This record gives sequence, structure tokens and C-alpha cells, in this order.
Amino acid sequence: MFDKLSALENRYEQLNELLCRPETAANQELFKKYGKEHSDLAEPVSLFREYKSLKETFAENEAMADSGEDAELSAMAAEDNKAIAQKLAALEEKLKELLVPKDPNDPKNLIMEIRAGTGGDEAGLFAAELFNMYSRWAAKKGLVVETLSVSPSQAGGAKEVIASIEGRGAYGMFKYESGVHRVQRVPKTETQGRIHTSTVTVAILPEAEEKEVKINPNDLRIDVFRSSGPGGQSVNTTDSAVRITHIPTGMVVSMQDEKSQIKNRAKAMKVLLTRLQDFYLSQDKEKESQARKSQIGSGDRSEKIRTYNFPQGRMTDHRINLSLFNLQELMNGDMDELADNLRKRSRELQLAGAK
Repeated sequence: MFDKLSALENRYEQLNELLCRPETAANQELFKKYGKEHSDLAEPVSLFREYKSLKETFAENEAMADSGEDAELSAMAAEDNKAIAQKLAALEEKLKELLVPKDPNDPKNLIMEIRAGTGGDEAGLFAAELFNMYSRWAAKKGLVVETLSVSPSQAGGAKEVIASIEGRGAYGMFKYESGVHRVQRVPKTETQGRIHTSTVTVAILPEAEEKEVKINPNDLRIDVFRSSGPGGQSVNTTDSAVRITHIPTGMVVSMQDEKSQIKNRAKAMKVLLTRLQDFYLSQDKEKESQARKSQIGSGDRSEKIRTYNFPQGRMTDHRINLSLFNLQELMNGDMDELADNLRKRSRELQLAGAK
């Protein structure tokens, strides 16, 4: 990491010189190019220089403390180094973060899809609880959650929940949640107190815009029908539900939660665009094996990423071998500690992959 920072510092000095040359000033395109690169390097170089300066002070204090020539000065130097050590650790984390290439999707809104897996009614109940957990976390971060579609289960849970989460940095905050979530607990319907294991799948997709995904209108089949509720009974007297089929991929999106056909169609298109973008990106990622090595896990939604063990009050994230014993707080949306650990591990993997 420090070799890379030294190289960036050298480049920064070189750019200082290049920007001062008359021939650079005369070439506006080149001047803008060098100016942008210089601006991008300013923060990491400034922090790196601060880091090196603190390192020097730390070494001087350490030498003074070890000399034992003046007991009072030695004690002051040792005390000063405690504060410096904390600053160095914080700077190192910040420098690691700055060195990791930015994910262009991080600032985007997202589409979240939660589906009950194995476990019947218990899986549906936990799917609804996961959605509530994410909604609470989003609210604490000032993000806006909009439920696009819910397929309720008979036990009061959800077979499927599709929602959008909007606000700057939404995708970057939630992106490590994709995968299989396993829950271990005694269901309310269990009379003998046996622990059951159920699963729920979560997909987090950066929301796509029409300009990012080109769709030929002729490739779409749009059907309208009457909305129905649990058991198939009609809940609307007009054809407000919308089903959009993307013929080339066979992808189908249905929306019926709104009474307005126009609103259901808009929601369906939002989800379809996002799913198509994810579909095309997934194809590209298959060709980028090295990029996958620098990710937490494989990125595959069939990968088991986490276990929620209610009898032990424990959550274990299997990708980073982290266990936290504050399960109830997590379910209430207190997910910052978990998210910080996931981001930190992701940075480490990306830095290691860049070597």
C-alpha cells in the first residue's frame, strides 16, 4: 500500500511541474486532463504526507521515551504516542479506502428482492422480518423505502417482497446483503421445541435508468389483468394489474399493488430495467474472473452468506467469519457494525487483488 502511495505522491509532484509549463497552459484539453488527475490525487497525497509526518514524530517520541535521560520528558513522549497511534490507525484506514477503486454503482438507488426459500411458512415469516430489518436500517440512514410488490404468505409473512430504496449511497450501503440468509429458531407452530432451519434469498440490484439499458419496444409484451389477492379472489374491478414480458430473455415482471394501471406499469418497467441490467452485467462478470476474486464471496445469490441463530442470539456472516451476539439489535436495524466489517474486508481483498 505504501509503495503505491509513494508512487502517487511522485506523480502528484510531476503533475505540479507539468501544470506550470507554458506548453500545458496553451493546450486547454491537456491542462484539464492534468488538472483533474492532480485534483483526484490531492486528498490521498495530503493524508499520506500527514501520515509520514506523524510516523516521524512517533519515532522521535519513542526514542526519547526509550532513552530514559529525562523521566518527565519520557513520560510525556510515551503519552503523546498513545494519541498519535490512534491517529495513525485512522489515517491508515482512510488511505486504504481512498486507494480502492470507486464502484460507480455505489451512489445509486437500488431494487431489493427478498424471497422465501426452504422452510415453508417459517421462511415466509423470516422474509418479512428481513424486510423490516432493512427498512429500519434505511430509515436510520435517511433513505426512503418504497414497497413495489408484496406476495403475502398464509401465515402472515411474505413469499416475496420487491422494494426500492432511494437516497445517495443506497446501493453502496446495501450491496453486501445479496445471497442466502439462513435462520435457525423454534417456529411458533413447533410444539416439541425443535429448532428448524429455513432460508431466504436476497437480491440487491443497482437501479437502472432507461438511458443505461436500451429496450426495443417490439421486444416487450404487455398484458393487463384484474388484480387478485390471497386465494385468487379479485381485489379490483378494473384491469389495473400489469405483466411485462421481455421476449428475448423471457424475463417477466408483474405488478398489481396499485389501483392505477399507469403506476403498476411504471413500477414494472423500473424492476424490469434493473433486472435486465443485472442480467447483462452478470454475463460480463463471468468473463472477469480476477474481479470476482476481489469481491466478498462469489457474488452468486445461491451462496449462503449469513446465519441468524435465535436460540443463541447470534448472527454469523460466513464470508468474513464474523459472529455478533446482538441479534435482536440487528433485527431492529442496528447494522452499522456488521456493514463496517464487510466494507473493511472488501477493501482488504481489493487492495490485495491490486498488488
